[in-house]
Amino acid sequence: MIPEQARYIMKKLRENGYEAYLVGGCVRDTVMGRPVHDWDITTSALPQDCSAIFNALGHHVIETGLKHGTVTVALDKVPYEITTYRIDGDYADHRHPDTVRFSKNVRDDLSRRDFTVNAMIMDEDGNVTDLFGGKQDIKDRIIRCVGDPEKRFDEDGLRILRALRFSSVLDFSLSPDVCAAIRKKKDLLKEISAERIYAELCRLVTGPGAGRILAENSEVLGVLMPQILPCVGFDQQNRHHDYDVWTHTCRAVGASVPELNVRLALLFHDLGKPETFTKDEKGGHFYGHHEYSAKHARDIMNALRADHATRDAVVTLVELHDTVFSGGRKQLHKLLCRIGPQRTRELLQVHRADVAAQSETCREERLAQADGLFTILDELLEQENCFSLKDMAVNGTDLVNLGAEPGPVIGQILKHLFGEITEGRLKNDREVLMKEAGRMIRGGREER
Repeated sequence: MIPEQARYIMKKLRENGYEAYLVGGCVRDTVMGRPVHDWDITTSALPQDCSAIFNALGHHVIETGLKHGTVTVALDKVPYEITTYRIDGDYADHRHPDTVRFSKNVRDDLSRRDFTVNAMIMDEDGNVTDLFGGKQDIKDRIIRCVGDPEKRFDEDGLRILRALRFSSVLDFSLSPDVCAAIRKKKDLLKEISAERIYAELCRLVTGPGAGRILAENSEVLGVLMPQILPCVGFDQQNRHHDYDVWTHTCRAVGASVPELNVRLALLFHDLGKPETFTKDEKGGHFYGHHEYSAKHARDIMNALRADHATRDAVVTLVELHDTVFSGGRKQLHKLLCRIGPQRTRELLQVHRADVAAQSETCREERLAQADGLFTILDELLEQENCFSLKDMAVNGTDLVNLGAEPGPVIGQILKHLFGEITEGRLKNDREVLMKEAGRMIRGGREER
């Protein structure tokens, strides 16, 4: 499974008298039988030696980070990072080493790495060297640090979130000492850039173990998103809910498809419940909580500097998550026209997961109803073809040719026609729409 280009790089380094191994995630994923996306190489050769070797061979060499010992060699347009064995100095900023010393001993390099599953090396023949028990930890499905967890997290606070992410993505548990160190050092997350936090959070929430990790680490994630803390332990006192708000949230995330927009929306969908709680003889209510939840979602996504497309999609899903689906085809058609096919499908996924995390009372019946909505959606998408103005069988040019005056009236007629299609009173047929448009144009002239 090792690419020939990676084998070639290691072979050339060895031919020049240096050690060279694959290292990190590519080795972990190979051992686990998972797909590998990046093949990183570690070597005893100094960065300038790596550059000289591959420049002499006529390859494109990018001096990626000479200070930290990394060069990148591009072979067949695929980049391969080559990093010299190194020993890190102190981490004054809890993120990057103040100094780096190069080493000739691979153990020095592996001993500075974060987790045992990432501290294995492999030669070009696929032979794995495991100095810190990574193979056994993979077998035991556990995340352990290389050395003292507190020291590892002190060096780089982002490793706290990486531990949670790996636990979610690999569906591994965290060792007790890692759990204790994470809780003790959680405030180090305040020192990490929003962009790095967001990138890790996205990978965390889409992992198979996301629901479990969220449930077990609310106080840690609360450092990044304090809006979740009022939800923890909040009794809903509602017949539809056996769980407190945060437990329900985590179970909903775990019950959903592993798509980013869906899972982020579920993570945020009930954040507004604690501040909208009211109670009467029927129990607890959360009128309008979707609006408060949407505001919290937007605030969090902005603070994490999420891309605007994902932010807006997630906020829309949160705003609409409490939709009561009772209108069948007509309701779904209107929804398709309002937010489009992709967002509508995501909303149905959010709805289904929300139901799956509620109480057992009528859950199976409500899940069957939720599943039925996907059938209706698929039928609509197969049968219908008009979910926006641009999908209509007529356009502004057609209306001008029909005699309409260029200007605002064109948009008004198109919106009227689209509304009639949405309500099912007109078909998206050119002849039908042109006839209705002509009637409106003639009517406008008569009024003048």
